[in-house]
This record gives sequence, C-alpha cells and structure tokens, in this order.
Amino acid sequence: MERQKIRRLLLIAQVYAPDATTLHQHFDELAEEMARRGWDVRVLTSSRAYDDPRIRFPAHETLNGVHIRRLPLSSFGKRSISLRLLAQSLFMLQAVVHGLLTPGLTAVVASTSPPFAGFGGAMIGFVRRVPFLWWVMDLNPDQMVAAGKLRARSLLVRFCDWMNRTTLQLAAKVVPLDAYMAERLVRKANVAAKMVVIPPWPLIEPPADDEQGAARLAQAGQSFRGLHDLGDRFVVMYSGNHAIQHPLDTLLDAAACLQHETRIVFVFIGAGAGKAGVERRIAAGAKNLVSLPYQPHNALEESLGAADLHVVSMGADVVGIVHPCKIYGAMAAGRPVLFFGPRESHAGAIVEPRGIGWRVEHGDVEGTIAAIHEAVAMDAETRLAIGRRAAEVVVAEISRRKLLTRMADLVDGLPMQGR
Repeated sequence: MERQKIRRLLLIAQVYAPDATTLHQHFDELAEEMARRGWDVRVLTSSRAYDDPRIRFPAHETLNGVHIRRLPLSSFGKRSISLRLLAQSLFMLQAVVHGLLTPGLTAVVASTSPPFAGFGGAMIGFVRRVPFLWWVMDLNPDQMVAAGKLRARSLLVRFCDWMNRTTLQLAAKVVPLDAYMAERLVRKANVAAKMVVIPPWPLIEPPADDEQGAARLAQAGQSFRGLHDLGDRFVVMYSGNHAIQHPLDTLLDAAACLQHETRIVFVFIGAGAGKAGVERRIAAGAKNLVSLPYQPHNALEESLGAADLHVVSMGADVVGIVHPCKIYGAMAAGRPVLFFGPRESHAGAIVEPRGIGWRVEHGDVEGTIAAIHEAVAMDAETRLAIGRRAAEVVVAEISRRKLLTRMADLVDGLPMQGR
C-alpha cells in the first residue's frame, strides 16, 4: 500500500504552553520536532493553566507549526482530589471525541498528564485502528497511594489500575523515564517487548568542553545572583516542583542548623505543595532561606548556573512512580548535586557512581550538614571540575539532541495504517 502523503499525529497532554518549565516542555519539543519532520501535528490540551485555572489560553493556536486545540472544562485547580478527577474525566471525554472525529489520523501520543490521558489515547487508537504511544512520565494512582491520599484496595484505585493495564496492553509503544518505572509497569502488564526507556532530556544545553565553555560555566548565574542579592555566598539551590514526593524536611532542618553561617544561603525556586514548608520557615524568621517563583524557560541557564550546589530529592516510597527530572538541569548547568533519597533509584545510580556529588538519606541532618560543609570547603576549581563531569555525562548520554531524536524516531517508526 502506498504510504500516506500526510502523516497526522494527535498528541494529548494537560499543558501545552509557550513557556512550560516542567516535563510538559518535553512534550512541546516533541510536537515541534515532529512538525519539523513533516507531520501534521494536532495537540489537544487544556484551555486553562493547571496550577492556576484563572489563567486562560486561546482556544485555537498554531505555535512553531503545531496546531493546538484547547479544551474547556478541563482544569479546576488543585483544591481537592474530587475536582481534579472531575476535570481530568471531562478532559479525557472531550479528547476522545475530538480524536475519533479527527480526519486522516495516523498515530496518537499521550503522556500521563492528566493521568487519564493515556486511556483516552488508547481508546482513540483502538477505535481508529492507529498506533498509540504512551509516554509515561509518572504513575497514578500509585502516586496518590504512596502519598496516603487513597487506599491501595479502594474501588477508585482498582478502577484506575484497570485503566492503566488496558492502556499498556493497547499501546504500540510504551516509553517510561527510567528502569525502575519500567519494572513497575511490567508488574502491571507484561509489556517489556514494546517498552523503550528514554529519560527526559535537560531543558538547557551544557557548555562545550573547551576554554570558552569552561569560562561560560564559571560565569553562569552572575546576573541572577546580582538580581536576587546573593552576592558571593555559597548557594544551595532546589529548583523545580516542590511536590510532597520530593521531601525537603531534612534540607530545611540542616538549613536551620546552619543559620549562623552567613556565607551559606538556601534558594528554593518553583512551586507546589511542599513549598508551604519553605514559606513557613521564612515567616518564622529564617534568614538564610530565599523563596522564588518558577523561572522562565529562557532564563533557566542563568538561574540554574547561580547555584554552587543543586539539591535533588526523591522519597523512598516513590521510586519508579515519579522521576528525578531536576538532576538533568543541575548536570547540564555544570554543578554538583546533593541527592536526598535511596541508593537503589535512578538518581542514586548517577550521583555517587559518576562522582558528581553526594547522596544523603532522608532524616540524616548531620550527613547533610557534612556534605554541604565538604562542598563549601572545596576551592571553586574543584567544584567546577565536578560540574564538568556532570555536564560531560549529559553530552555523552542524555543530551537534548540525542534523546529528542530517539523519541521522534520512535514516533516516526510507528506503523502508518491510519484512517
């Protein structure tokens, strides 16, 4: 059969915005790459911002060759699980209807944001008889169970697990972010044969391995430091989603013990449920904590480069459920990493074995202080050497060019029997 001249790709995700700063940005970049490759890319997404539903986006828009349809009644904020479930259900129903009516459909890609998007994508693929790729960025209801918000044997959890198993079985390809996530998925359904592990690529490019790159590495972040009055203090930074799955209590307790050491400052960039703990400590009088909002994508290199030491945290009970994406930005920025979490985890397999920082167990405040003191005591060139090792790993193994190409090639390789 002659191959279709128009390859029409439908992508389903909760967020598609010009300046996404989380994993949604990877979805945006995949859409744009497929458009560059000649696909007719259609995106179904929410008409309102996920974190703040007061922010509205245009119902129809074309960005960088990608055609975007934003669906109403699909984001009511995060005030309660019930509201989130209602919004996700309405989003999925609308997406399925649009997908079933999209003419000339060739393939479907969905992420796990919102959690039901994959099931909707699987239904579209099944009815339209087109291949469906599930890009698994986190796992629910697993995440809600681990957080203690849902009971493992509740009817809702069992229903969501059934949807996950059905989605896995109907998918032509399944893309988890790490081996631990892949193992957890295989326990739900035996899909190892169609699974491809692809970690998320850094949203910034590491400096080149030459004199110019070394100079850029050393100077990165200076304007950010000046803007936020950080001066020449030693900056311990946590940048990204402050989710409860990434506990910060041990770091905050260590910061409280180090208040008298005025050279050290702890900077928290981003938002999320865990940010409240930071704000409470600042309100209580902590002088060595700085809280800032998410930074624009085009300012990430400068903000991440302002750190002397980057913090990555993962709860021991969410290994394989969520992915430590923050580690890639820290590595690409060429900075050492302080990882809070188990050795048997994706980040645990990177930090100490690759010699790019320190690993501390949650609750080990003394170990945290010791690691920070060790980093502070290093001369700048030694810390930069550790950072260069981290950046070299990015260039060699997880660069944006390599991983985005792998992901796009996977979509390109799906069978083209669309209707």
